[in-house]
Amino acid sequence: MRETVTLNNQVEMPILGYGVYQIPTGDTRRCVLDAFQAGYRLIDTAQHYGNEAGVGEAVLASGLPREDIFLTTKLQSNRNVAGLIEASLQKLRTDYIDLLLIHWVMGNDLATYRVMEDYYKQGKVRAIGLSNFYGRDFEQIINHCEIMPAVSQLETHVFYQQKDARAFYKKHGVYLESWSPFGEGKANIFQNPMLTSIAKNYGKTIAQIILRFFIQNDIIVIPKSSWKERMRENREVFDFSLSDEDMRNIEAMDTNKSLFGWPY
Repeated sequence: MRETVTLNNQVEMPILGYGVYQIPTGDTRRCVLDAFQAGYRLIDTAQHYGNEAGVGEAVLASGLPREDIFLTTKLQSNRNVAGLIEASLQKLRTDYIDLLLIHWVMGNDLATYRVMEDYYKQGKVRAIGLSNFYGRDFEQIINHCEIMPAVSQLETHVFYQQKDARAFYKKHGVYLESWSPFGEGKANIFQNPMLTSIAKNYGKTIAQIILRFFIQNDIIVIPKSSWKERMRENREVFDFSLSDEDMRNIEAMDTNKSLFGWPY
């Protein structure tokens, strides 16, 4: 089964990656190396997480060709944007970033985005996009940018499936990427009767069913775990497909409401 998506600039991006949000600095190197061993090639970090350096150490220690790894990071602030990008490049131990996002709306975002466009043109960034941009803030960028965002990262889980955003993005060739695909376990997602029943029918875990649902909807997902076994489990979603009926049943779980209060 297809494990990558083709972004609007023809860059190939894994549809399933490993997120390092809330991974302690001292554990990042080990966790990312474990993720590489489990088969992940997309790693998602951010300046705000404080663990870019650990990701960079793992990239070097992995022995994997750099071109086989897809690194995403996110800008924390719009002050001295070029300096921030250079700092990320240094911490990640790389000459280029595969995907660079503005982490959240910070004011003067269009100017920040234009610096990102410059780095894209220089080849130091392979794709650019946005994170946690909604409504007018998102439209301000796409209506005035030179390079269309390739990816938009939003809170997305079975209770908040971002159907309207996905329809809008499709018109502009933007891929949705889910942060917190498991909703951090909120709303008893791992005890949900519908998901429990579907998981039992496929001999899979609820987490695997959730990830498979998003993958079949062409949504990029970046689950996080510190445990090797869970990392491997989350990767084992390319050997089955959900039926149309099960897809519809999960789609019906959407409440179109955030579990975290986004957008603020």
